[in-house]
Amino acid sequence: MLNLERLRTLDALARHGSVSGAADGLHVTTSAVSQQMAKLEREVGQPLLARNGRGVRLTDAGRLLADHAARIISQVEQAQADVEAQRGCAVGELRIGAFPTAMRGLLPRALSALRTGHPDLRVRVREQEPEESMAAVVRGDLDMALAIDWHNKRMPVPAELTRTHLLDDSVDIAVPAGHRLAERATISLAEFGDDEWISWNEGQFCHEWLVFTLRGTGIEPRIAHIAEEHHTQLAFVEAGLGVCVAPKLGRGPVPAGVRLLPVADAVRRHVYAVWRADADRRPSIRAAVDALRVTAAELQHA
Repeated sequence: MLNLERLRTLDALARHGSVSGAADGLHVTTSAVSQQMAKLEREVGQPLLARNGRGVRLTDAGRLLADHAARIISQVEQAQADVEAQRGCAVGELRIGAFPTAMRGLLPRALSALRTGHPDLRVRVREQEPEESMAAVVRGDLDMALAIDWHNKRMPVPAELTRTHLLDDSVDIAVPAGHRLAERATISLAEFGDDEWISWNEGQFCHEWLVFTLRGTGIEPRIAHIAEEHHTQLAFVEAGLGVCVAPKLGRGPVPAGVRLLPVADAVRRHVYAVWRADADRRPSIRAAVDALRVTAAELQHA
């Protein structure tokens, strides 16, 4: 009889394309992956992996079994969801990925309420960019992800995922206190044609949004500095090294030498939760969504 955990290992190898990638996705060592695959090959009586340079590739038998493994794992998750739904209790473990400002500004209060209302539910949280966390939900490495897109640039959501809107997050532009526009009540992005920007990493959705939006106003972006954390970006702004986007969610104290300027044509981020459609009936998913919605509503009216 085929072992489910070994099928999970094969599925991870097929999705990640390497032993190290599968190990990272499963949170185990590379030797544990190799051992599981060796046992699975003995169970099926034929090779599932072949050497490919310094790495490995799936054999024809490996690809065939991996396709079955993906369907089997999906069926197991659906069965788990049905059993949980029949019990009607949010129990077990729930793994959530969240982008940094949601990790700071939304999740702590929501998880506190969730723990009070569902003490038998264990929640594990991982800070990740939306693209990474949604891919992890598709793979089954996470149960839920908090993600964002922008009013003028939507992020594609894989067909396997269900999505629900939580809140709209307003965004200001942070400038140094001595900036020529610092005393303005509102500004237009088109007024920043001569400014240098502090942005997120190239390739990240928010960086691509900033470049896309500035070009839409006729500005060719001048990205001077790259920083992941908003607080780091604000420190660079205070030092007079450029301007940056400053979302309200999870903002925290603003340095004394920084001014926040609202944009006349409101700039907004949409914050939402996603999870696998085949897990839709799990009480733990529903409980987490409810807690996130309540917290989001409180933040919107604060």
